[in-house]
Amino acid sequence: MIKSKRKEGGIFLEETQRYESFQDGMKACVPTMLGYLGIGFAAGVVEKGVGLSLLEILLLSLLVYAGSGQFIICGLLAIHAPISTIILTVFLVNSRHFLMSLSVTNYFKPYSILNNIGIGTLLTDESYGVLTTALQEKRPLTTHWMHGLNIAAYLTWVLANITGGLLGQFIPDPNRFGLDFALTAMFLGLCLFQVELPLKKRTTQTLQVLMSVCITLIVFMRFTSAEIAVIVATLIGCLVGTVTHDDQ
Repeated sequence: MIKSKRKEGGIFLEETQRYESFQDGMKACVPTMLGYLGIGFAAGVVEKGVGLSLLEILLLSLLVYAGSGQFIICGLLAIHAPISTIILTVFLVNSRHFLMSLSVTNYFKPYSILNNIGIGTLLTDESYGVLTTALQEKRPLTTHWMHGLNIAAYLTWVLANITGGLLGQFIPDPNRFGLDFALTAMFLGLCLFQVELPLKKRTTQTLQVLMSVCITLIVFMRFTSAEIAVIVATLIGCLVGTVTHDDQ
């Protein structure tokens, strides 16, 4: 529990606000879980299609735990790419996770190093979106809430991959059912929720950040890979947000 005081009619009243629990984190993960069911199933189908066994699919989803990374691994395996190429490509694609983890470091700094390692290890684009939205709403989050969010998403992803691997032989083309778009649609929804509050409170600043990110992304994608463009656009957006920040 967390206690705070507010003044009302010249009298200070004490309020009690509970911390967000592990179960609350799991509830917050429901939209992410629904998205992971579709895209994870599609990933399992693709993994089975390139010749991976169920054990290999399980290990891939447990140890890599990255939608784009796993699809890339399958594509590179299909063309018999060397292991060094696979490792380097997946590293570049997922290097944005450095930025995501750094951006929430200060919030979880009071907690133990093991808690922070656990959070960073299972942090994904989608769980990061849910986290930042909750932080903007100034909810009293704890590592318990974050672990609930991350673990629920993680287990859902692994289960969906295994299910896709088991049923993959019956669904040779999962894209026909729109499963490949499930993650994109979910992430767009999270993005809209995330910018809704800043647009209301700091409309000009938020629009400046969004415009700088979009322009940087478009320009850099003409000359570099999409992964590098995303990282540069993120850094530019952070810079613009810092420069234009006010305390209102």
